[in-house]
Amino acid sequence: MLDPGNVQTLADLFENHRERLWRMVHFRLDRRLHGRIDPDDVLQEGYLAAVQRLKHYDSEAFGSPFLWLRMVMNQTLIDLHRHHLGAKIRAADREVAVHGSFYPQTTSASLAIHLIGHLTSPSQAAARAEAMLQVESAIEEMSSIDQEVVALRHFEELTNSEVAEVLGIEPKAASIRYIRALKRLKTIVEQMPGCSGETRDE
Repeated sequence: MLDPGNVQTLADLFENHRERLWRMVHFRLDRRLHGRIDPDDVLQEGYLAAVQRLKHYDSEAFGSPFLWLRMVMNQTLIDLHRHHLGAKIRAADREVAVHGSFYPQTTSASLAIHLIGHLTSPSQAAARAEAMLQVESAIEEMSSIDQEVVALRHFEELTNSEVAEVLGIEPKAASIRYIRALKRLKTIVEQMPGCSGETRDE
């Protein structure tokens, strides 16, 4: 339980979930910022932001303290993207509203990068870049919420119930969407030359 008046409980929560939060930041950090921003620095900045917002924490608004902390970390990441990329980021109206927060529409790019990195091995940089564009284009045909379901379940490794709460949908709907989106991703991957593996079922 997270006590709004006790910073130590926040510190304990942060330490217990550091690996999960790092995974989220690493997945969602725009690749143009790799080498300029370290995920650990994002975690530190996000933690300081959480300390400042702790007094406003409302246990009734979140099913778990972790999801609140994750929301703060996500907002920190969005602010960093806006600060470092400015006009280079996509328009705000293309951000995805999720649980009172926003995700920059970089999910398709992140999914494509991770899929290409793990599932294909093009021999040339040009072939890899072309494959990336093809995969990202195919992923963008999926709905934003389905992209998020895959990102949350498959790469951030949230539970189905956590995904449902983050997206504000029923657990059954989250499960159905995940299965459907995973099948779609498998189809995309199977069509790629140099495919060396498959997404995992959960």
